Amino acid sequence: MREFWVSSGHHLTRRAPGGGLLVTDELLLAYLARPELVPPDEACDAERALHAALMADPRRRVSPEEVARIADPDARENWELMLSYGARLPGAPAVEAAYLALVRRGVGPIPPLFLNQLVHLILRNALDGETDPYVLRAAELFFRPQRASAVDGALLLADLETIEAHELGRSRSPLVSMLGLEPEASLDVLDDGNAWTYWSRSDAHTMALNLGSNPKSRAGFGRAVEAFVRHLLHEAVSVEPLAEMRDPDWRWFVGLDAEATRIGNALWQGGELAADDAERVIGLFRLTFADAARVRPDLAGRPVYLILAMTGDRIVRMKPQNLVTGLPFAAGSQAA
Repeated sequence: MREFWVSSGHHLTRRAPGGGLLVTDELLLAYLARPELVPPDEACDAERALHAALMADPRRRVSPEEVARIADPDARENWELMLSYGARLPGAPAVEAAYLALVRRGVGPIPPLFLNQLVHLILRNALDGETDPYVLRAAELFFRPQRASAVDGALLLADLETIEAHELGRSRSPLVSMLGLEPEASLDVLDDGNAWTYWSRSDAHTMALNLGSNPKSRAGFGRAVEAFVRHLLHEAVSVEPLAEMRDPDWRWFVGLDAEATRIGNALWQGGELAADDAERVIGLFRLTFADAARVRPDLAGRPVYLILAMTGDRIVRMKPQNLVTGLPFAAGSQAA
């Protein structure tokens, strides 16, 4: 079996009987070792002591007094925020259950970074054994912001963090700099000729995805959605990419990001779609449930349309939690 997404930390977990991932001490220690939580050089003794105590016992309870002793107000607020949701992980039966509890109660001020880390780990579990690089690269949209760009007439999605590194010149090729090309042009675009290289570079995020004109990329995204819903919500669905909406009686949609939700709501309310809004829609998909009885009675047999869009500055920040909270399940069909 080929390895991928080692940075997800899945090797630090164990599978629970139901297929979810157990929250192990090793996983919690890896989380505490992230640069966002490691005290900087200028940190006070109280912050250093708190971090050291958690590294010694990642499941220990932290009192408000321990956090209040941190001198720097920004660091103190950061720890309060991190502990407010991080404390829920050790007692959760599985990573998946912790994620569901968070998004169903409302993510509130939880940083996207933390949610992305959980989704990364959950999808690594859901896609274990997947052999199609198109599915895996498309699934990166769930937890890695992308920047969209038109290159040679194709709509490409490139990892935002990687592109920003190129723009800062940390890894920009001399040829790209000399020609003044967009950073996306220096990345390999996933295709049948180089797909085999994905396995060795899945954690580097250096392959762009041609979502606009490569049907394998769009189909791969649909399969990633199917795997996410099947694994996390235990629902069998099929997801089909569409070129355009031709349903005059469409009744439900899920915006896969904030921009898509805004655009979908405007259409839902009967508004006219502005030209720039139409250009921001980069993906349209039709989701159908295998078991119509699991859907709200008024929507049984009707498809759910999924919309993916980019912002005005061409950034795609997918919110996979919208699939958890937005799909029209029948009352009582989903466990709390």
